Amino acid sequence: MPHANADPMAPQPWVVRRTVKETPDTFTLTLVPSNGDSARFQPGQFSMLWMCGVGELPISISGDPSEKRTLTYTVRSVGQATNALVSRGAGDAIGVRGPFGVGWPVDVAEGKDVMVVAGGIGLAPLRPVIYHVLGNRSRFGRLVVLYGARSPHDVLYRKELPSWAKQKDVQVLSTVDYGGVSWRGRVGVVTTLFKYLRLQPNRTVAMVCGPEIMMRLVARDLVMRGVPADRLYLSIERNMKCGLGLCGHCQWGSHFICKDGPVFPYSEIAPLLDRYEL
Repeated sequence: MPHANADPMAPQPWVVRRTVKETPDTFTLTLVPSNGDSARFQPGQFSMLWMCGVGELPISISGDPSEKRTLTYTVRSVGQATNALVSRGAGDAIGVRGPFGVGWPVDVAEGKDVMVVAGGIGLAPLRPVIYHVLGNRSRFGRLVVLYGARSPHDVLYRKELPSWAKQKDVQVLSTVDYGGVSWRGRVGVVTTLFKYLRLQPNRTVAMVCGPEIMMRLVARDLVMRGVPADRLYLSIERNMKCGLGLCGHCQWGSHFICKDGPVFPYSEIAPLLDRYEL
């Protein structure tokens, strides 16, 4: 990422190495530095990605934190700015600011079981946690990955999901909202996967990312199952514009999401999640 003395508001040039189509509307971009920077980030942090003439977007880093020469982002094309980003080809330049924000508490999770619960593209911000746990296996207990997608066509990281499941002490379960006649997997919301778990709540740290309604339901269910609210973490990603808490767009109660989050303990934000249009 940018050098320590770099202006945090000035994008640093990175170059697209490759773009991989994950689903019909979602792409993973791998960037390499053009000026000798290194990719230093914590799982759960995000970057501000800038395209000349188009604008800037906050995108979570979805690559392996141990890989210091590349930055990886998984992006869903839903508008002009994201479409311009995923349309960048190999060799094209993208401005990068960051990393910003508070990441997943991988240090708190050491010595404990790690549960990752993701909905849709929410698996992307959690993928660095999975890489970190698998890369430092002796420092963690069991790894449980629960993933829900809208349909079989919307499943991210199709090759990685089964490869993760083959690792020792790793359980990976997935489901879709709508399966279709040819689908042979599970159908239902992600919370329906809880019945398949061998959960030890007192030694579990849970990390959740997805649509906010899904996170509210997951958090309530896990607390009812005995997971302590202060060891349950959610990623709240809304309205971030500057990454530094200066513009005020992402103010949420007393918090600035880009600076105080995007990862928060559920025990701290539960009252805010229940207040609509805050």
